[in-house]
Order: sequence, then structure tokens, then C-alpha cells
Amino acid sequence: MLGTLTEFVEELRAVGIPVSLVEAGDAAEGLMAVDVADRESVRHALRATLIKNESHLAGFDTAFEVYFGLSAAESSDGDVDLDVEARVSDAPGGGSQDGDGGDALAEAILAALLGSDSGDLRSLIQQAVVRLAGMEPGRPVGGRYYFHRVSRRLDIASLRDRLAEALTGHPDSGDDPEREADDRIEELTTELRREIIRRLVADRGRAAVAKTLRVPLVEDIELMHATREELVAIERAVAPLARKLASRISHRRRHQRRGRLDVRSTVRRSLAHGGALIDPRFKARRISKPDIVLLCDISGSMATFARFTMQLVYAISNQLARVRAFAFIDGLDEVTGFFGPGVDFHDALVRMGREADVVHRDGHSDYGNALTTFWEGHGSAITAKTTVIVTGDARNNYRDNAADVVAEIADTARHLYWLNPEPSRYWDTGDSVMSAYAPHCDTVEQVRTLKALERFVEGVL
Repeated sequence: MLGTLTEFVEELRAVGIPVSLVEAGDAAEGLMAVDVADRESVRHALRATLIKNESHLAGFDTAFEVYFGLSAAESSDGDVDLDVEARVSDAPGGGSQDGDGGDALAEAILAALLGSDSGDLRSLIQQAVVRLAGMEPGRPVGGRYYFHRVSRRLDIASLRDRLAEALTGHPDSGDDPEREADDRIEELTTELRREIIRRLVADRGRAAVAKTLRVPLVEDIELMHATREELVAIERAVAPLARKLASRISHRRRHQRRGRLDVRSTVRRSLAHGGALIDPRFKARRISKPDIVLLCDISGSMATFARFTMQLVYAISNQLARVRAFAFIDGLDEVTGFFGPGVDFHDALVRMGREADVVHRDGHSDYGNALTTFWEGHGSAITAKTTVIVTGDARNNYRDNAADVVAEIADTARHLYWLNPEPSRYWDTGDSVMSAYAPHCDTVEQVRTLKALERFVEGVL
């Protein structure tokens, strides 16, 4: 058990979940206080001692199924229940020469879900994996592939609808048959994943399977390629991240207020100690809050990155002297008025997309025209105290890049930073003109994840 726990902790660290040596020791102590044969007790003990952030639960649960998801009874053999196999084979379509018995299995699983027979359901799931997954020993395919293959053949979406219909008026369905159907389908999919993982671990070993099943942490998801569900998770993570970031910035500023030694005050203070200089006094350092101007490319895939950049900056606006935001595609418009205290950020984004005048020509990115429009119409927004942050991939559709305008902005502003969500190896390929802007910027950062965005914002502020 200790060896398994050590491997489990190493896997969590590989995923990106921070686990200290003390926390690993606490986990070992926790396992001594629970029944290690009870999988849920082990799960709760390890969760309580190793996980400090709710966003890390998905990665924890996946790794747990690999390292602790097997009980002795479940891993003792790989055979399915012969009675269940016979029942499926005898069902219509279950033993046909050209069929895999998927339809018969779906009917049997529906009956098991209606009867709430967990033992029968587990046996049917084992049969489904054997018949429908197409697993081959040593084949380098991840568990998600097998899960989707079985799910598609069983048509779980249709199974859920049929289950909800059957539960309507059923004595075990309670007051909400739809929710009951969702709960039972969740039980089905959970057991299906566990069965697939069990067989993969038996074939390849824990470490190899864990590597193929790793779930990226919310802060490590690439913003430009996030799925709809991942974007929802990222949005939920921005608010607590912003609070933590604002707290760190405020704490750092408080400790930076100590300035140069105040000789007069120190000498005066020493008179109370017989002239001994044991209580030095310092002049307070004047720390000004940054004045931020955002220039955000909201064309195509850049829109998602710009959205989270604006959301994070506005969420910590109490640590800033002023924030002005401009959005552009081939034209540019100020969008500062769409955001502010008490305004729902999602509603503001919808309004911005509907009302902002960011398309002046054909709707394809034109950094040259957008930057020129900004400098000519809003150049007064930049002073010697202003930090300008540009977000975009610098793909200009082979148009004039107006690099001279960027040079003027850089000469006027205190700092100019460029955040590019594209991998750096793609810069200056095709229509990218990143090298034309880079010499005028304090730094050009590759920022692809929420973690990288947080690190940049904290460093700038």
C-alpha cells in the first residue's frame, strides 16, 4: 500500500497538483485510520489530505481510479458472469453471426438500471467491454477511445431518454424521474470507465495507463483549444484566481513600502535608548498603481484569449489606477464602457460583440489599420505612466503592419507588453509579423494558459 501511495503522489505531481512531503505523510497516516478495503473511505481520506483546490478534483479522481480503483474481488479475474453472457447471447440479436450483441446488451443494461441491481449492472458492463470495446493486449490506445467506442455502440444518450421515460410513474423514481435517470446513467458511465481502466492496468501497468489518462488542470488548459465544458470550468476559476492574485499583489506592495533610511528620524529615535541605533527608521516609498491600456484582438480564435485577459485584468482593477480597453479586428473601438463595477462580465461581452464597431473593412485581421486608428483617435490615453498590453497573434493577412505606430506607442508609454497565444515556433510563419513588433516591446510573451496569464499579470503589477 505504501508503494502504491508513493506512485500515486508522484502521478499527482506529474499532473501538476502540488503535494508536499508533509501532505504525503498525512495521507499515509490517514490510510491507517480507515478501512483500506473500502474504496470510498480511501478516496475521502486521500482527498482530505492531498487536495487543496476544487479544480484539482478531476485530475485526482482519474489518478485514483488507476492506482486505487481495484478491489481484490474486482481484480481477481478478467472473466464476465457466464449467466449474464448466456442471457445476452439468447436475447434477440445477441448471438447473431454478424452482430456484436450491442442492442441486446443495451436492453439488458436498461433493465438492470430500472431494477437498481448494481451487481447485475457490473456484470453487464464487463460483458459490454469484452464485446464492444475491441481491446487488444499491448495495443497503445488510451482509455477514452475505448470508452467512447462502447458508449457509442450502447447509444447511452438514447438509453438515458428511454430510462427517463420508463421511470415516469415508477415507484423508485421519486418526484423527479429526469434527475433519477441522470443519476443512474452517471453510475453506468462511472462503472464503465472503471472497468476499462481495470483491464488496461492489468495489461500495461499503472504508470503507463495513468500517463494516457491524465486530465490537465484548469489552469493548464490551452485557452485557444478549450472545449465548451473546459471554457465553463476556466470561467469559474477566474474569479477565485483573481482574488488570490489581488491579495498577493496587495501583500507584496505593503512590504515594498519601506524606502531609504531616514537618518533624522533614526537619530531622534535613538535618544530614547541612550543614543544606540537599535531602531532604524525608513522613509515611506511612494508606490503608484499601474495605469493599464488593453489592446485586444477579438478575431476568430483570439476572442477567447482576449476575453479571459480582459476578465482577469478587470477582476483585479482595484489594484490598478485605471483600465481602458480597446478591441479590434480590422477596425478598433473603445470598449471600456461595457465593463465596470456591478456589470456581469458575460453580459458585457455579449453587448460588446453586438455593439462594438470593430469591423471597418472585410472582417479579417488588420493590425496596421487598427493600431493606426488607435494612435490617431486615442493616443492621448497613453502617458509616461501607462502600461500598454497588446493581445493577439500578429497575423496581419499580408497587410501593412504599421510597426512605426508601435514604435511611437512604445516611446510614449512606460511599458509595452505583447501577449501571443500562438506557440512561438509559429511566429513569423505565413502572415505573422511578430518580428516587426517585437523590437519595440519590453517583452513578448507566449501565453497559452490561465496559469501563464496569471504569472504575467502578477509580474507586471
